[in-house]
Order: sequence, then C-alpha cells, then structure tokens
Amino acid sequence: MQYEKIEQDINYTFNNKELLKTALTHTSYAHTHGVESNEKLEYLGDSILEFISSKYLYQNYTKLNEGEMTKLRATVVCEESLHQVAIKLNLGKYLITSRAESYGNVKNKAILADGVEAIIAAIYLDSDIQTAEKFIIDNLKDAIEIASKNVGIKDYKTVLQEKLQIHGNVKIEYNIIAEKGPDHNKYFVAEVKCDGISLATRKRKKQKSSRNGSRKRSTRRNAKIEEEKE
Repeated sequence: MQYEKIEQDINYTFNNKELLKTALTHTSYAHTHGVESNEKLEYLGDSILEFISSKYLYQNYTKLNEGEMTKLRATVVCEESLHQVAIKLNLGKYLITSRAESYGNVKNKAILADGVEAIIAAIYLDSDIQTAEKFIIDNLKDAIEIASKNVGIKDYKTVLQEKLQIHGNVKIEYNIIAEKGPDHNKYFVAEVKCDGISLATRKRKKQKSSRNGSRKRSTRRNAKIEEEKE
C-alpha cells in the first residue's frame, strides 16, 4: 500500500507505517488473512476522542453547564459525525476490507466511523496526545460550533412525551431489545413503545444514542400522523 496519499489527506505522516496499516484493516479482512484488525485501536481511539472533546468543551464553552456539555459532546462524538469526518478525509478509499465491501470504496457508515477512531489511536501511539488532539479538533471543531447553537433545545424524549401525552396520560416505554457484537464494540437496538404498541426501533453503538435515535424516529412519525389528520 502507498501511504503518502492518505497521509496527505489526514495531514499526518506516520513514523510507524504498520500502525497506519493496522488502523485501516477491518475485521472482515483481518479474520480471513490472519492479520491484526483495527478493533483495539478503535477501542482506544473512542476513549481518546471522548476525553479530548470533553476537554475542548470545558475550555471553550465555559457558559455551558455539565448537562449541556454532555449533550453537545454526544451530538458530535457519534457515528454520524465521525462518518462525515471519514468522508472529508476520503477514508473509504484506503480501508482494507473483505470482498463483501467494495475495496477502495467503502461506504458503510459504521465501518468508516470506526476507522476514524482507529486513526486517532494510531496517531496517538505514533506521536503523542497533543498531536492526536490537533487531529481531533481540526476535524470536529466546526461540527462542535454548529451543534452548540442547538444547546438548550428540547431533546427528542421530551418532545415525544409532550406529543404523545397531549390528549392525556399514556404509558411510554424505552427498552433495549437486542445487543450485538463483542463487549468492547457492542451494538444496541432500542425500541420505544406507547401503551404497548411499538412506535420505532433504532440501532446504535451506545445505549443512550440508540434510545435517542428511536425517540427521534418516533417523534418524526408522530408528527407526520398529526399532519395527515389536519
């Protein structure tokens, strides 16, 4: 593999090219070729990303309280946001996957997002936390600034409850109905129900984002139903 192009795209030159190669190697390829995958780097990168983003919010958004910072971080440190970073860095061109994926043109959102986390960890191990921090902030500060404009807006759980209870009390349940994947990289399927009727399900890597995704989908569905009634 020629590393110069991806190093240009991510704006970092690796001293240890093997770290970069591992960061780009998806489990689907690693398992069939007997090489190390990027799973452990992804695990480390996830922790580094959460720490650096928390530090950045603490230092630069001093007027936000703890709850607001937590919501802002969750908005930015998520699969969708990391997927956008991967697209910007052309990461799909370089990820090494099985034949199930189109080599050199990976489009799977989860694989791309995981790849970004693996790159973060690889940069940290190849250099230091300051360099990893620069990579993270350079790629996420615009998304953080945009997301900060929505701090204080009601979350989907609140909006959904208000809509469902507009005509009286109802029983609303949020449940995790399935868990998939290894312990360090689990996927959760969340479901929201109203009076025993399933309104929506959503799959996400973390329980909180999974539940919020199902609330969001249900809120949109409920709004559409109300529009049709009018």
